[in-house]
Amino acid sequence: MRDADGTNSDMIHTLTSLDGTPASRLAFGTMQFGGRADAAASQDMFDAALAAGITHFDTAHVYTDGASETLLGQMIKPHRERLIIATKASYGGGASARNILDSAETSRKRMDLDVIDALYLHRFDPDTDMHESFETLAKLRDQGIIRYVGISNFAAWQAVKAVCIAATYDLEISLIQPMYNLVKRQAEVEILPMAQDMDMLCAPYSPLGGGLLTGKYAEGSSGRLTEDDRYAARYNFDHMRTAAAQLPQIAADLGTHPATLAVAWAAAHPTGPTPIVSARSAAQLAPSLAAMEYEISPAVYAQLAALVPAPPPATDRAEEA
Repeated sequence: MRDADGTNSDMIHTLTSLDGTPASRLAFGTMQFGGRADAAASQDMFDAALAAGITHFDTAHVYTDGASETLLGQMIKPHRERLIIATKASYGGGASARNILDSAETSRKRMDLDVIDALYLHRFDPDTDMHESFETLAKLRDQGIIRYVGISNFAAWQAVKAVCIAATYDLEISLIQPMYNLVKRQAEVEILPMAQDMDMLCAPYSPLGGGLLTGKYAEGSSGRLTEDDRYAARYNFDHMRTAAAQLPQIAADLGTHPATLAVAWAAAHPTGPTPIVSARSAAQLAPSLAAMEYEISPAVYAQLAALVPAPPPATDRAEEA
């Protein structure tokens, strides 16, 4: 997949599996495993992701009450050495040492893993001293229980603070996971350039905006925006719906699917993020996986970017945008 400037960002960041296989240009998120996707549908999506060249799989301790990790652990067994498996701790209960250790051990047992490739703090915890959190993660790294450390849903200032504190334990933060898509572009202001500068792999979630950018809601289909109040509020803005209404026509003119275009656009940012794609079925997943091979031109990238106003620069000096 080539970026909008014609370059290829595949090797900007180094993240490899146990046998040295590099992380794929897209990641696959298993949030639906054992929930909206039953075991059979989950297996079909896993197989489709493998066939498309995905080597980076993402889950979390809290997803579907553990079913996501359990199912993923069963599926990866024949392929373990060449895959990167990321999970997350401390969404609930804070980022204390005890909670991180308990969460990591539970995740490891669910997936039947000797080592977890990447462990994220699932969100920023204002009530726990970061020294406690990152000292704990450093110990897990030293014990060979985890290989990489990530942070999810952190603001840029929180991430930089985390990097500085982690360094006191000789620990690197290798990944960051923000929200990012065509209608949610705040990550462009500080998170994406910060990640590039600090050599973190940025693996943003929701490249399809909860399905908004697939065009399915205009067709009367259901999904997160109709079933989850949080997602409904997150995307309840006129400019987002206007952009989403225009995207299918642009995709049709280009002979592709709006989901393919939306994922390719998110991946084409010059800092080289690795969007996490997901779905409820293999058929629903297919257009997102097609973005692995889709080459978005600078002109199309700019056309899509113009659908939604870019956020102002961090200094809020409009003339510098």
